[in-house]
Parts: sequence; C-alpha cells; structure tokens
Amino acid sequence: MRFVIVTGMSGAGKSTALKNLEDFGYFCVDNLPVELIPKFAEIAYDSGTDVNNVAIGVDIRSGDGIVRLSGYLEELKGQGYPFEILFLDASDEVIVKRYKETRRSHPLARSGRVEAGIEKERQTIGFLREMASYIIDTSNLLTRECRSELEKIFVDNQEYANFIITIVSFGFKYGIPRDADLVFDVRFLPNPYYVPELKPLTGNEKPVQEFVMSAPEAGIFLDKLQDMMKFLIPNYIKEGKNQLVVAIGCTGGKHRSVTLANGLYRALLSADESVRIEHRDIEKDAVTKG
Repeated sequence: MRFVIVTGMSGAGKSTALKNLEDFGYFCVDNLPVELIPKFAEIAYDSGTDVNNVAIGVDIRSGDGIVRLSGYLEELKGQGYPFEILFLDASDEVIVKRYKETRRSHPLARSGRVEAGIEKERQTIGFLREMASYIIDTSNLLTRECRSELEKIFVDNQEYANFIITIVSFGFKYGIPRDADLVFDVRFLPNPYYVPELKPLTGNEKPVQEFVMSAPEAGIFLDKLQDMMKFLIPNYIKEGKNQLVVAIGCTGGKHRSVTLANGLYRALLSADESVRIEHRDIEKDAVTKG
C-alpha cells in the first residue's frame, strides 16, 4: 500500500501526474480538503478496503487550509500511516509561459501579475518541498518523459535521487541555451562539415561519430567530462539542486556537439543517473539552407 500526496507549484504538472498515477492503478482524489486527509488515510489503510495504492492531490487551492497541512501530516505519522510526498516544480519562467499559453489565471494572482502569485505560492508551500520524498522539476521534461520518471518511482520502485540531468547539444551560431547550467565548447575538434560525404549526416550516425571520436582529443575530453560529472552530481544533490542542464556546443549543433552529447548521455545512463538528451539544433542547418 502506497499513500502518495501529490503537490507542488501551480502549472508544474500536478494534474498530469495524477492522471498518470491513475493509469498506473492508483486510486486518485484531487483537491481533497486537508481536514479530511487523516480520515481518508484511515479508510484507505483499513484491511477491509479494496484499495492497493492511493494518490491525493493537494495544493494552493486549499486556501488557508494548506498552512495546516503539516499538522495533519504529523497526525498521520502519529497514527502509523506511512505516506510519501511527490512535489512537482518548474522554474518561474516556465510557469509564466505555461499560464500565458493557456490564458488561465494563477490561483493567487487572479487580478494581478502571475509572477506575484508564483512568489507567494513558493513562500506558502515551501514547507512541502522540504518535506518531499520526491521532487520532479518539469521545466525541461516532455509529458512522456515526466510519465517515465513517475513510472520509475511508483511502478518500478526504483530509487530516485530527485535529480534530473538534461544534456543539450546546440550550435553557437543559434545561441547558447538560456537554461544551461554548464556550457562546453567542442569546436576545437575536427569538423565533419568540411568532409563532403559527412556534411549531410549528423552526430547520430556512425560515420560522423567515428570521424569525431577518431581525434584523440575527443576521447580525452569525454573522459574528463565524465569525471567532472561524477564529482559535480553528488555535490549538487547535497546542496538541494534537483536538475542540471549540460549544454555541449559546436558551430551548427549538427555533428561534433551531437556526437559528444550522445557519448556523455550513454555514460551517465550506464551510471544509473536519471538523464535525458535533446539535440536542439540538429535539423536547423537543413531548414536554414532549404
């Protein structure tokens, strides 16, 4: 029996998370009054109740009740009802963008600026983030990727470090990714763009990969980058960071950066890190010339 409280920032994907958990066989209830949570837990944990796993959506819509939630959670602990807290988060910039796209009002800023509502919400529910068993930052996650992370935690019962790494290949001529935490420049490597048979290919294809990695510097760089990641990741986690965006760039984002990004991605996957990859500019050269 798993009793999961799904919470987090408005616009971060709580509703989608609840739908996914329902697909996974969880009995889901959204926006349950916080005063009813202890009673609901008592019913759910009753041996006569035919419920295996439960997920409850709780957020800022509870109004003043949200500040009393910590007391009710302590009550659950005292009664011996174990629970987990899933906290969905996203950057302020991403949340603002999502609200603008959907043309909805933030629950704490119905007649004001979304940014003000976000700031107030972070202050109000900050205690839940600190208590969270799992934190998923959806800023850079596709819907299917978020579902995959939830499946790892709540279906496959895998350990989760609350830390997602995104590796982005990009072209400097199209600009550095604005959300990058670490930026690496691989323009020091030989460029397949000037090899006629390789020019139309990408770093996802073997001939380009072999050409790029044939340079001794490529292997040395990748080894040093992996070693840096091994050092940085546990230290970022220790400091409470829950996502890391690593950007690897070359001139056009088609050959060298893609090859090295793929190499780092495979290395981190083999180290059991929660990692995703994005080749931001891989098709832009063809589009621009077309």
